Amino acid sequence: GNAPPGVDPEAFSWFQSVDTDHSGFISVKELKQALVNNNWSSFSDETCLLMINMFDKTRSGRIDVYGFSALLRFIQQWRGLFQQYDRDQSGSISLSELQQAFSQMGYNLSPQFSQLLVARYSQRSPSPNPSIQLDGFIHICMQLQSLTDAFREKDTALLGNVRLSYEDFLTMVVTRML
Repeated sequence: GNAPPGVDPEAFSWFQSVDTDHSGFISVKELKQALVNNNWSSFSDETCLLMINMFDKTRSGRIDVYGFSALLRFIQQWRGLFQQYDRDQSGSISLSELQQAFSQMGYNLSPQFSQLLVARYSQRSPSPNPSIQLDGFIHICMQLQSLTDAFREKDTALLGNVRLSYEDFLTMVVTRML
């Protein structure tokens, strides 16, 4: 069939091939099978879930062709940024490249924090120089933006610090990340 109005024909064609159960929706499992990093590894379950939730307007845990089309545009934008920050064109983001990316995005974060993120989001193979694939980069940036937005709601004077109760902190994290 033809693509619905407002959906790119290429996105529609890909949607049909990714929708392996022909339900008219893409699940986390189907999305994971469709998306790969530069090293041909699959996107992580948690990044796929995060992206599905972002484009799932019905809260059903899956996306329709419109959500899928929007998701593909979203990933292309992140891929462009990823390639821009992958200065050595290695296909992954190193610690120093992540630090530069954060700085250019306006985040003032310590090298120790960046190192923590690289350790957390790098692929689980022992490497003297761990790095982050596209899915980890997208995941980090989405969560950083979401938590920054939550922090700014509390930091109305823009001082860079806030006082909150433990439960306020947990509420902020749970509503932004789960």
